[in-house]
Amino acid sequence: MHLSENEGIEDNVFVVTGGLGFVGAALCAELIRRGAREVRAFDIRNTSQWSDDLIAKGVRILQGDVVSKDDVEKALQGADCVFHLASFGMSGKEMLQFGRVDEVNVNGTCRILDACSALGIRRLVYVSTYNVVFGGKEIVNGNEALPYFPIDDHVDSYGRSKSVAEQLVLKMNGRPSKKNGKCLYTCAIRPAAIYGPGEDRHLPRIVSLSKLGLLPFKVGEDNVKADWIYVDNLVLALVMASMGLLDDIPGKGKKPVAAGQPYFICDGHPVNTFEFLRPFLKSLDYDIPRRSLSVEHALLLGKFFAVFYTILYPWLSRSWLPPPLLLPAEVYKVGVTHYFSYLKAKEELGYTPMVSPKDGMAATISYWQEKKRRMLDGPTLITWVLVVGGMIATLAAAYLPAVGPVPLWLHTSLKLCTHGA
Repeated sequence: MHLSENEGIEDNVFVVTGGLGFVGAALCAELIRRGAREVRAFDIRNTSQWSDDLIAKGVRILQGDVVSKDDVEKALQGADCVFHLASFGMSGKEMLQFGRVDEVNVNGTCRILDACSALGIRRLVYVSTYNVVFGGKEIVNGNEALPYFPIDDHVDSYGRSKSVAEQLVLKMNGRPSKKNGKCLYTCAIRPAAIYGPGEDRHLPRIVSLSKLGLLPFKVGEDNVKADWIYVDNLVLALVMASMGLLDDIPGKGKKPVAAGQPYFICDGHPVNTFEFLRPFLKSLDYDIPRRSLSVEHALLLGKFFAVFYTILYPWLSRSWLPPPLLLPAEVYKVGVTHYFSYLKAKEELGYTPMVSPKDGMAATISYWQEKKRRMLDGPTLITWVLVVGGMIATLAAAYLPAVGPVPLWLHTSLKLCTHGA
């Protein structure tokens, strides 16, 4: 597909659900740069670290929830194209909030589809995930011919809900609008793990664990590989997907090339996750763990955390509850080979990554080094435990009477301190 750089963007109105997120904000900025008449960032938040910059660029910020019919219809009124990025439950504690995951990812997507049909919107680009076909079984250079992973076999609600939502989106392709009879064309983009300056989900969590000394082991063999994608490459793919849904391109026929199609999108350089992160962590003076944990043992640990945090379900949204160290779906992501070809996106959309992994990682490292310069690293968790324990022992020595087990405890503490010194 060979179109002009801004085909279908200039003088068009766009809505980006999840528009205040990392990818959503980058997409909104790119649409403005390419000459969109209006870009609306529709998000459950009213502010984020990117909101000031978006407002300065002319992006309209609309606060609302994708599960609310009124909020969705208000946000999508008059739009030419919708990018549906909003989702919930990708990692951490969110993965275990099953009700909210289904509510946002499935019901919210239904709200978007209903509004597109009711309002006569012509194009919908859905941001899906590799997990619609991957569930822990090795995939080498996979493509879009792979079947959906069985719904009941998913180990996490996120992958399951995104699979349901993607299938709904693609089945909606070609449906005539209730408003004007014109067809809604849809496609799905399945991105790899996303990275780049400002990525606010995976990299901050990895850095936090490294700071506290809680990144003790690698998972899986050294030859395990997975895909990554730099944020600018993903934004490019999304823009090209929207062009692939245009039905008024001379010589292309009435059916758009991307209509009803899924596309895997990545940098095209599968790599071991821990090797990929090595230069990033090294630049921040953190070490990649040297010890390895098998997938089987890591799954046992992940299942333990899943059960433990499920017991704490009523408090999962509370900020004082830290995220689980590991969950089963995350074990599969880093411990089992799964990478895909972007050949279909290249042939049908014209997608080719414009930023190399080397340059993408360099930009990410530069961002985090600057961020670290503005912050002070705290002690590791082990150091905190030893310091607090030492303070308690000191207070005990000063104030507790030498009766019962107290003398033995103080004697043991003194010997440990002496050996430590």
